[in-house]
Amino acid sequence: MSVALLFKLVLLLLLFFIIFNLARALFMMVRGKTQRPMSDYLGRRVLFSVIVVVVLLLALSSGVLMPNVRPY
Repeated sequence: MSVALLFKLVLLLLLFFIIFNLARALFMMVRGKTQRPMSDYLGRRVLFSVIVVVVLLLALSSGVLMPNVRPY
């Protein structure tokens, strides 16, 4: 397993977790009465979004992931 593949898997899992927390916050908002406030789930989503950006920047700066030179 290469390092680039490991970074991509970690990023994919983080993105799925972000979507999961967003869906949980939506469910809590629609449902109404909950034990935990909706801001817990939204706060986690923001935290993991920041982690994704930091991991991407670290991977790009270290040379593990190569950006596409010609994106078109």
